[in-house]
Amino acid sequence: MLLKTKKRIVGRRELIHLPALELFSVEAKIDTGAFTSAIHCTDIRETTLPDGTPVIRFNLLDPSHPKYHHKIFEFTQFSLRDIKNSFGDVQERYVIRTPIQLFDKILEADLSLSDRRDMKYPILIGRAVLQKNFIVDVARKNVAAKTKHKNR
Repeated sequence: MLLKTKKRIVGRRELIHLPALELFSVEAKIDTGAFTSAIHCTDIRETTLPDGTPVIRFNLLDPSHPKYHHKIFEFTQFSLRDIKNSFGDVQERYVIRTPIQLFDKILEADLSLSDRRDMKYPILIGRAVLQKNFIVDVARKNVAAKTKHKNR
């Protein structure tokens, strides 16, 4: 017997929260063509802590974005992966794991760190986050935010 799980409907764009990165209500593109999610970062660099632990440091977004907060983030848990970009080219990118909140659901998500300054949306949510939890309705947008306001 198959157990059915209830999936929420999301639109082609959604306002999401990234609590560990101190970003709230940031517009993200929902992209079923991408497997891994991505976030716009600048000054991405790998270095070593005094005890020899590798660390990745980066700035989120850039000064032109209204949610830019001038903070440098550090992660000691990260990986380096080959990620195919929208043009089909493979790029080596750093990937971090962090919570994403959409509706009332908090999910652990892998985010590749990427310079997305030429892209319309600073965050892209891929299939790995979507597949077990959401169904995408491309005719809609900001479903989660509208649901929240409706329930008030």
